[in-house]
Amino acid sequence: MFWSTGYTMGTTAVNGSPTPLVGSGTTLQSTLPQLNAITLAFATGDCGTENWAGVSAAAFADANIAGLDAANYDYIVSAGGAAGSFTCSSAAGMRTFIDRYASSNLIGVDFDIERGQSEADIRNLVTAVAAVQSSYPNLRFSFTVATLGASDGSYGGVNSTGDTVIKTVLASGIRNYTINLMVMDYGPASASVCVMGGSVCDMGLSAVQAVTNLRHTYPTVPLTQIELTPMIALNDISDEVFTLQDIDEMTAYAVQNKLAGLHYWSLDRDVPCGQTALSNTCNSTPPIPALAYTKRFLTALGRL
Repeated sequence: MFWSTGYTMGTTAVNGSPTPLVGSGTTLQSTLPQLNAITLAFATGDCGTENWAGVSAAAFADANIAGLDAANYDYIVSAGGAAGSFTCSSAAGMRTFIDRYASSNLIGVDFDIERGQSEADIRNLVTAVAAVQSSYPNLRFSFTVATLGASDGSYGGVNSTGDTVIKTVLASGIRNYTINLMVMDYGPASASVCVMGGSVCDMGLSAVQAVTNLRHTYPTVPLTQIELTPMIALNDISDEVFTLQDIDEMTAYAVQNKLAGLHYWSLDRDVPCGQTALSNTCNSTPPIPALAYTKRFLTALGRL
């Protein structure tokens, strides 16, 4: 089980004020030890010269990696995202990128491809991963793409960018890959984009449907190499809300079908606030207390 977070420079505000994830004193690791892995997001730019929301790669790594490793806290490094892109056209650049964040607790590298990269950009990135994979036999390389969860029989799922990513990965020879579906932000509710629950998308069932659609279109991708990432609470689409009950539904399916992993966006959003508009720093659903989503995932997985 993995989690995504926008956490930078070793802290999260999920408890209402900046709290170290690991280290001495009161940390999230000490108060919720069952949460033992995170995703650091997002590196953008070109491999080897990437940055983290304007923070240099070297500064970000120096502030975080040694501490995570010393605390024996597993982490994934994610590049790309909705607000930026990540490119890499050489094996040397990919090695530089991975090695900057490497430690015994680096368990994966994720490429979140949302910015409409060209086919050449995608091909170069995947080729670079394939070229270095033998040097990192214990790393999992995940490719995160947007998806629909159409339930009208069309099997509508990933868009053209996602289609290019999946086909390129399947043709690349990358062995330890996963396809990570962003089960969120489907658009105006209809059976052409999601599973309906009354007049809105049922977010838990839609996540399950997204897996069905992926397997229908790309049958050579096994369930054991598919991951899911919902956006907890309020999504960008105002009538899409991923609830605590949706966690139960999605997690039960993931466990039963041995999916590769579950993530969520994001740890920093797992905190209440007074607003009902979308926020990157709170869940925008005021009655839900801090860490409720995190704890529900852990409970559904039998860890809490």
